[in-house]
Amino acid sequence: MSTYSVANNAYQTAARLARQASTPDELPSGRENVDFGKLVQESVESVVDKGRDMDAKSIGLIEGRTDVVDVVTAIAETEMALETMVTVRDRVISAYEEIMRMPI
Repeated sequence: MSTYSVANNAYQTAARLARQASTPDELPSGRENVDFGKLVQESVESVVDKGRDMDAKSIGLIEGRTDVVDVVTAIAETEMALETMVTVRDRVISAYEEIMRMPI
């Protein structure tokens, strides 16, 4: 998986989340208070759920209940989700470090 595709997926995910958080029907001002902690928690839970799904499909393959294609797809989805989470984490750390370098 290339760095470009991981970064592109992270960008698309962030754009989708931003659109969901700023629909005009939520508040009269057109803005909603977005809880960053909740957003991060939901994203991490999503990655964990994908990992659990991959584990269940891998065990199903060993037991002969799951197709190889399903397992490979689950592994690819989990890998992409994890790489996206790591990329977003790296961007957040980079932004924090840049803010800390700003003169007061």
